[in-house]
Amino acid sequence: MVFIYLKSLELCYNEFSLFLTNMEEKMTFEEALALLKAGKKVVRTKGWSGAEKYVKLYDSIVLESGEKLEVTPYFLINVSGEGEGFSMWAPTPCDVLADDWALVE
Repeated sequence: MVFIYLKSLELCYNEFSLFLTNMEEKMTFEEALALLKAGKKVVRTKGWSGAEKYVKLYDSIVLESGEKLEVTPYFLINVSGEGEGFSMWAPTPCDVLADDWALVE
């Protein structure tokens, strides 16, 4: 049982390590927002608990029929480590003022 738990922790750590680019290259929210607008994913490196969390900006949805609809842009945050999948997200003042954002590959 302990082995399975440790293996799960190792897999989570390895997955997170693959996600993040060079952690020395931190940026402001304004810089992260430009990346979000370009379709990239970003993460706070210090301010969030939970290594799996990342934010992505969406401006369309795809229906089951395959039709793509343009919508008002919105942020989703990946909270799958908490068993929830994705959730709507709006930056807090702390997120906007933070300079610990990083690109997620």
